[in-house]
Amino acid sequence: MKLLLIHTGGTIGMVSGPHGLTPQDGVVEAAVLARLAAHIELHQHVFTPLIDSADMGPQHWNAILDVIDAHPNCAVLLTHGTDTMSFTGAALSQALEGLGRHVVLCGSMVPLGAGGDAEGNLDFAIDALSKCADEGVFLSFAGKILPANGLVKHNCFELDAFRATPQDSIAAPKRRRFPDKKLAVVTVTPNLPVVALSAMLKELDGAVLRVFGAGTIMSDASVIAALSEAVQNGVVLRAVSQCEVGNLEPGSYAAGQLLWQSGVQNGGRETPEAALVHLWLN
Repeated sequence: MKLLLIHTGGTIGMVSGPHGLTPQDGVVEAAVLARLAAHIELHQHVFTPLIDSADMGPQHWNAILDVIDAHPNCAVLLTHGTDTMSFTGAALSQALEGLGRHVVLCGSMVPLGAGGDAEGNLDFAIDALSKCADEGVFLSFAGKILPANGLVKHNCFELDAFRATPQDSIAAPKRRRFPDKKLAVVTVTPNLPVVALSAMLKELDGAVLRVFGAGTIMSDASVIAALSEAVQNGVVLRAVSQCEVGNLEPGSYAAGQLLWQSGVQNGGRETPEAALVHLWLN
């Protein structure tokens, strides 16, 4: 078996410093090597410098995809910080759809060597990669292997920090790399100032709209006009629910009809992260 370790950074490989936890070269690499059976051939790619996942973005996803493509016969272990794990999980799941790759993401709430969850998460990830070659992108966390396409970090402190929300099957994306697009997630709130909404949409190529429930929005003519104008100007808008689990259902409520008539796409049961990735890749 050939295993590719891509270490990007994150809590799992940090050590205590004068200003708090900071990434440390060699920590994750040594921990992985110590856990591998003799028959596993290890390849490594370590980000230089290591980054906090708060700085993770499309250019890093492209770099990760390039490394994965350069090692076509390897299963992939990707170590990563937890704060943007859900974005990277969605990004790799969609970009690699249909390519037959097996990727397991791994991170932790407590660094290696600190008596927390890092060792267990890493053991579980390596075991999963060794025993199963199922296509897809997964997360090893808190004794579970979760599909990474719809991750939600639902707890900032507990070791069992992630949930996986069910996602619909998708087709291969139109592109496999992330272009330079100006995208954002916009949450619809009661009494949303239409001036602020319009100003933001004028600066974007696309946006994910987090709407109410099964797909409703306030019956404010100025808000609907702002959305319609943005769509007419080429801004791609994709709606998802503010609920953690569920599905948008156009036509269920009269309060949602104007939303869909304005040209907003239906993101269905997508998480905001998955919907954002969809805008980048399609």
